[in-house]
Amino acid sequence: MSTLENTPAPADAAGIALGYAPDVAAQLDADIAEIMSRYPAGHERSAIIPMLHLMQSVDGYVSPAGIALVAQKLGLTRSEVSAVATFYSQFRRHPAGEYHVGVCTNALCAVMGGDDVWQAVSEHTCLGSDETSADGRISLERVECNAACDYAPVVMVNWEFFDNQTPASAVDLVERLERGEDITPTRGPETVPTFRENERLLAGFDDGRADEGIAAGESSLRGLRLAREHDWTAPREQPAAEAAHTDAPTQEEDK
Repeated sequence: MSTLENTPAPADAAGIALGYAPDVAAQLDADIAEIMSRYPAGHERSAIIPMLHLMQSVDGYVSPAGIALVAQKLGLTRSEVSAVATFYSQFRRHPAGEYHVGVCTNALCAVMGGDDVWQAVSEHTCLGSDETSADGRISLERVECNAACDYAPVVMVNWEFFDNQTPASAVDLVERLERGEDITPTRGPETVPTFRENERLLAGFDDGRADEGIAAGESSLRGLRLAREHDWTAPREQPAAEAAHTDAPTQEEDK
């Protein structure tokens, strides 16, 4: 999947880029128009999140030029756009690596060895959290939760899952990225897309890879399989009228 990269444009006195290269600007105009069309008239500001992801797909982070463009398109101030961009941790404030590695060290992952995984990867790359290698290949983040606790400890690369990691397996994963090898996540697409490619997907542009690979792993499906084996079913949901009648106090209760 192709992604655009912006050629630096002239800057104004405040150091804010005045715009994008013509071919990039034309594609951005078309993409932004499509994003805004997903929302009802008068509610276009709701498009700010996917628009910021789109900016990251071009610049590799939410750049001053990207903030200015989003503000212009949505009729907002740069400060208002910056407030959103700095609130959510998925938006980078400086260029991310081609492969952004997130190591979870939240409670369950930490108990299962996440801190050891973090230390091993950090020492191997000589990077701290929210830092990027000099060659722009790898960036590293200490993540609070990857939302995959049943596979702890978890590492993500550009938001694709690598489950049940050890310090050795995580370092091997990073070494393969450094060598330029394709890597296959535990669940998801057959190969991990680049940071910019995945940002375009998060902006709402389908990459045609949703059906690749495994969608749900064994740990997530175990409860469902046990229920089927034992013919367990969820309690029947009562119709609203029946529930109201059941909850109503009886004459004996009133006394």
